[in-house]
Order: sequence, then C-alpha cells, then structure tokens
Amino acid sequence: MAQSATSGLAPAEINRRAVGPNDVHMQILYSGICHSDIHMTRSEWGQMSYPMVPGHEIIGRVTAVGANVTKFKVGDIGGVGCLVDSCGTCVECLNDREHACLNGKTLTYAAPDKVSGGLTFGGYSTGIVVTEKFVIRIPPGVNLAGMAPILCAGITTFSPLQHWKASRGQKVGVIGLGGLGHMAVKLAVAKGADVSVFTTTPGKRESAIQMGAKEVVLWDDAEAMERLASSFDLLVAAVPKAFEIQQFMNLLKTDATLVNVGALEALNGFNGMLNNTARRNLSGSMIGGIAETQEVVDYCAARNITADIELIKPEQINEAFDRVVGKDVKFRFVIDMTAA
Repeated sequence: MAQSATSGLAPAEINRRAVGPNDVHMQILYSGICHSDIHMTRSEWGQMSYPMVPGHEIIGRVTAVGANVTKFKVGDIGGVGCLVDSCGTCVECLNDREHACLNGKTLTYAAPDKVSGGLTFGGYSTGIVVTEKFVIRIPPGVNLAGMAPILCAGITTFSPLQHWKASRGQKVGVIGLGGLGHMAVKLAVAKGADVSVFTTTPGKRESAIQMGAKEVVLWDDAEAMERLASSFDLLVAAVPKAFEIQQFMNLLKTDATLVNVGALEALNGFNGMLNNTARRNLSGSMIGGIAETQEVVDYCAARNITADIELIKPEQINEAFDRVVGKDVKFRFVIDMTAA
C-alpha cells in the first residue's frame, strides 16, 4: 500500500467486502506491474487519493461465489484487468465498451467504490472480490504468471490492432519495446503483419527479433527513418511518456494511422502541413471492454502467447518500480502474491 506519492509501498492490512450474490472472491496468485501503477502511486498524472493499493493485471483462484454466479465455480482460475464496474446501461456499456462508460467506470484501484464506499484496492494484495461480469475466464493449461499482463498490456495493444485491422502483408511499426510494446510486437506478428520496432535501447534489438520483428530501428538513426518514410500501414506508440511525434508520423502511408496507447501527456511536434498533405491520422486507444479482454485472453491462450516476465516477491515491488523507470526489465514484472 502507498500512503502518499513519495512513501513507496509497504505492507498493510485492508478489508474486502463480503461476497454478494453476483460476486466472485479470488485468492490472488499473480499481479503484474504496469507502468501506470508507478504513475498513479507517484501522482505523476495529477494528485491522487491515498491510501492506494495498485495492480490491475490480476490472476487468481476462485475461493467463493455468490448465489447468482454461473460463470465460475470454486477452484476455477479467473482474471481481473483494469475495470471492476460500470453503469451497464449507457450506449458504450451496451456495446461492450465498458472502459468508455458515459456514467463513470470503476477502475480496479484508486477509484470511488460504488459498492463499499471509499476507494477500490487493486491486485497487490492476497484476495479480491469482484462482480462476476468483470472477471475474465482463464483457459486451463496456460502459464498463469505470463498471462497476468495480458489483462492490461495485452488488451491495450490487441484492441487497436483489431480496430485498425492489422493483418498479413501489412507493415506495422511498434514504437517503444517495454511492457506494452513487446505485447504489441507478439500480437502483430501473430496476425501475420511485417513488424518493425523503434527503440532508444540498442540492447533490445535481439529480443525484438526473437519475437518476430523484421527490423529494429533506433530513434536517432536518421538514415533509416528517411528510408522508411511513407511506408507503414499502422504504427502503435507504446511509450509511457510524451515524445516528439512528427518523426513517426512521417513514416505513415497516406490515410494510415499512428495510434498512441502509452503517453497520456501532450504529444509534441505534430506538423499540420506534413500530416494534412498525406491525410495521416493520429489516434489513441486505451484498454478495451470486458468482451474484448476475454477475446485477447482466449486468442493468446490458443497461440501460446504470454508476456515475457520477471517474477518477483512482494518485498521487491519498490525496487521493481525503480527498475521499470530505468528500463531495466524484459519486459514485465509480475508479483508472486502467494509469497506474501
């Protein structure tokens, strides 16, 4: 639990609500560390409310179910991503876009808890109670720790690849090879696209090639950037902080799109003349609805796609946060909550 933006995380006892008729209680087995957990606990996206228990890449074993629950039974494995509730009645919810709920979605942590009051507490904990609708079925036989990041990093990159119809023969670029970016590479390769990776870290070249990337380009390689101008059908920007964007917009074909799934700050350097002439598109995407999250979990399970992870114990979380910021992880930390 974080008590403030500067406190770091420390053990604490929290209370979970009683299991209601539509609820599932899970013993948390694994919880991924998303870069957004760091932004949130450190109030880097604006002042947050505390205390805070982060974590929205949760894999757990069902230990109790409410009387109305039909999707799960005790002993099943379930997952919880970034959402635990929404209004269920607006046009977005009715179209399986709960993440865009017009009346206020409930995030897995640091959000007003409409059921219990106070704030929601996330997956850096030993147990959680969630309404059945917002629990994802985890297929048997998968690597559970490696599946945890699919519930955020996976859906965040899968959704734009689906929406912009990435497919065989298309040229897809991934900007940034971290927790999000490495999932974008794996998923785009699985769809048959010719994938290029743009990174600032030369040491990640080998990993990108092993994942199926055809080419790895350093951001400061001006010759390569000029050679690749106007050649991409889709670019997925998975960089967690703002960056100069026009050098990548220049890589798009006419009518092609760069979709930002990482930085939530203002993106710098957009040139109207250069982009308007070629009718290039800049868009954004954030996670996905519950149905699409189930879809990406099933998609990955069927193709044996998991995140590349480093498994840690709860007492290593603060160190892991610093290592993520320092780009010292390939490519996602996952906390073994059974070691708590």
